[in-house]
Amino acid sequence: MLTWLVSAVSAPRCRFAEDHGFVKPNDARGLRLMAHCAAHVVTELDDLILAYGQSDEFSFVFHRKTNWFKRRASKFMTQVASLFSSAFVFYWDKFFAPERLLYPPAFDGRVVLYPTERHLRDYLSWRQADCHINNLYNTVFWALVQNGGLTTTQAQERLKLTVAADKNEILFSEFGINYNKEPLQFRKGTTIIWEKVLARRPIPYARREHAERWPLI
Repeated sequence: MLTWLVSAVSAPRCRFAEDHGFVKPNDARGLRLMAHCAAHVVTELDDLILAYGQSDEFSFVFHRKTNWFKRRASKFMTQVASLFSSAFVFYWDKFFAPERLLYPPAFDGRVVLYPTERHLRDYLSWRQADCHINNLYNTVFWALVQNGGLTTTQAQERLKLTVAADKNEILFSEFGINYNKEPLQFRKGTTIIWEKVLARRPIPYARREHAERWPLI
């Protein structure tokens, strides 16, 4: 039975964000750059049907019937990670200029197999739930530090044993922040899929399938 193949990349070095002055808890420039790099990967590699990303990671879903590189996991991992990393450097100025890239970024790569659509859906649901949980915590944490006058240690202590309702209450009552009105990309992540569009000019038959498929962010 053919399985769904997911190749994921993530940034292992937290220091990169600090050295380049990323805004906390979310840097919109960085998230847009990550999404742009992911769209580049989806456009360049065969058989990619979906990509989902949040924070410093992106997961790329290949069609279950793909025979790309004879389904060798090492090839999927290295191709996706290297293309994503090179795109990150290439498109840096598009989102961060005039800020300079101080040194090359590095991204981890891994490949996971999922036997059924239900398993794949559970994986993607887990990554989106992780996005929500982490972003809610980080939004409250940095509000306490940046606007509430607490140290990072004090903020951690304040949030111990709190549940989602507690965090939402702190945000709204103390800082006037309605979490549900935070940007959707921060709360839910980014999904990239293919959208078919009509060709505006004649296209050779052999190229038509790819010419009519464009990534939708």
